[in-house]
Amino acid sequence: MATPRYKRILLKLSGESLKGDRPGIFDDQRLVQYAEQIKEIRDMGVQVGIVIGGGNIFRGLKGAMKGFDRVKGDQMGMLATVINSLALSSALAAQGIKARVLTAVRMEPIGEFYNKWRAIECLEAGEVVIMSAGTGNPFFTTDTGSSLRGIEIEADVMLKGTRVDGVYTADPEKDPTATKFTDITYDEVLARNLRVMDLTATCMCKENNLPIIVFDMDTPGNLRKVIGGEEIGTLVHN
Repeated sequence: MATPRYKRILLKLSGESLKGDRPGIFDDQRLVQYAEQIKEIRDMGVQVGIVIGGGNIFRGLKGAMKGFDRVKGDQMGMLATVINSLALSSALAAQGIKARVLTAVRMEPIGEFYNKWRAIECLEAGEVVIMSAGTGNPFFTTDTGSSLRGIEIEADVMLKGTRVDGVYTADPEKDPTATKFTDITYDEVLARNLRVMDLTATCMCKENNLPIIVFDMDTPGNLRKVIGGEEIGTLVHN
């Protein structure tokens, strides 16, 4: 088994990816695939923190566009991330992996109230730690939540698992001439206005020197390859 390049990671997953191509909220097979990939790297000795979006259930910003109060819409989105976190923790448990759900707003016994030291304690004990409910505040995306949590738990890298295989000059699903970056600096991401993450999240990672690897999580085995140091996806760095 390859020696992992990173000791502690923050894995950011999108809620939409959990839906897969099937109707409904979850693709059960996708959850199993994700759990299997996470188990692979946990078994390599990697400490794994996870943040999941809630877009397969509800997005606060889209709700606001339809007339929802923005604060209540964002709170609904936070709850959506908790549902996704519970689903993934269940899938991990089925793989024999102990996973702990921490929430940014109090909702015991659904999950423990998040704090940095508790998260690190659980990581060092070999548990997968899923940090849900965003930052606990409206007007912040789960991208920003994952940046904050990655910085707080002192992760070596943020791995952003998406359905595309890296960062491109334009949206490759809309522009067939788009070309992929092997690596790119935060300054260039900002100058080109590339949507790697939202602006707040990008600036937080830049200011705190947290590199990001954007890669295709939907291809089984890719997470292990990234951890093993294979150059797939795009590295975003200072």
